[in-house]
Amino acid sequence: MPDERVAEFHRLHASGCFVMPNPWDGGTARALEQMGFAALATTSAGLAWTLGRKDAQVTRDQALEHLRLVAAAVTVPVNADFEGGYAVEPADVATNVAMAAETGVAGLSIEDASGDAADPLFGFDLAVERIAAARRAIDDSGTGIVLTGRSEGFVHGRPDLDETIRRLQAYAEAGADCLYAPRIGREHVAPIVAAVSPKPVNLLINAPFITVAEAADLGVRRISVGGTLARTAWGGFLRAATEIADAGTFTRFDELPDVDGLFRG
Repeated sequence: MPDERVAEFHRLHASGCFVMPNPWDGGTARALEQMGFAALATTSAGLAWTLGRKDAQVTRDQALEHLRLVAAAVTVPVNADFEGGYAVEPADVATNVAMAAETGVAGLSIEDASGDAADPLFGFDLAVERIAAARRAIDDSGTGIVLTGRSEGFVHGRPDLDETIRRLQAYAEAGADCLYAPRIGREHVAPIVAAVSPKPVNLLINAPFITVAEAADLGVRRISVGGTLARTAWGGFLRAATEIADAGTFTRFDELPDVDGLFRG
């Protein structure tokens, strides 16, 4: 049976607009929960960087272990960045989604990026079949977790709004509860929201091009930041380490947060 976090995650998608930031380990997840965020999402890129790898170079089993860790660290719903399901064929996607559904997450996303630079998106029919397979796996699991269908054209050099909408509408028909096209511009938000309504839309905000209030006014229900919080942390780390290496000075070791203080009690 679906647990309370799954029910709460569905409720969050039903109305209004919520921000679902992306931690990359248990500590950052707990810190974000303590700040009052109602839900969190993993980031495949953030996880990969902790392992010294590029995004999309993490194995399925590493991803599943990460989902267990983050979900266990907090009490709020956690959405899984499950990339392309770590498989190509719909039956294999279903197998892996069933495993992810048992990690404690309240939702997961499946994207349509193929990993082939020459043909970066799965063919339309295969992409839809993959979402349908994920839907069946979730239904069979009895967990009721939220399924997000992602179309990656704007990420991988195919910024075609009409094709993106065609795919998102098909994913909704195939059983996706939420729709997501990463890296769209502000001008694309309203047309996508209108095209898939009443299904909720997730907006990636990875640059200061819009505010939460403005996104909500456009009909966005859910906001995530992908690997951008992780990149922000890496930026501070790299600047401080570079200063030490190049100048032998430590000026960035000033006014630092009391991290222990976040986890007292």
